Amino acid sequence: MSKIKKLICGVGLSVAALGANVVLAEDGKALYTAKMCQTCHGAEGKAPIMPMYPKVAGQSKEYLLAQMKDIKSGARSNGMSAAMKAMVANVSDAELEAIAEYLSQVK
Repeated sequence: MSKIKKLICGVGLSVAALGANVVLAEDGKALYTAKMCQTCHGAEGKAPIMPMYPKVAGQSKEYLLAQMKDIKSGARSNGMSAAMKAMVANVSDAELEAIAEYLSQVK
């Protein structure tokens, strides 16, 4: 296979992978449910089951994403983040971003 064909094939695979993440990222509401976020934060992130859990609806996307990533990486380990760490352990960055986007738009 020529270098150009290899390059085109590689670019095509990269674009396909990015496209899959974009499709995934568009469905934050479904991910919020599928990843069991509502279990602690309530439907649409408005009504946590305990006062120590935050209301996440309406927060800025950047703030929500930073908090979830910090909990996942262990950079944030205060409060109830130990319980959340297990919940985000197997959630991809694209999924975290989609969830943050969804929650930031909930009024």
